[in-house]
Amino acid sequence: MPEKKIIVFTQPDCPPCRSAKVYFADKGLRIEERDVTSDPEAVRELVETYQSRSTPTIVIGDNVMIGFDPEELDQILGK
Repeated sequence: MPEKKIIVFTQPDCPPCRSAKVYFADKGLRIEERDVTSDPEAVRELVETYQSRSTPTIVIGDNVMIGFDPEELDQILGK
């Protein structure tokens, strides 16, 4: 089964964003990072598609997590 695409909406100076990036790196998972402070399209997608205004917002397949919860991520990823 192919890996699901993982999108992480982030911004600089966001401790939970850093924690999320470390979490995925520690698991050897590649993410697509979208910095909402430098990418207006990322902001539009975050608000319009995922109804979020917070970072990190993590999108894995059909799952959208607002904030960082490693236990919930383990369940989503089946690990």
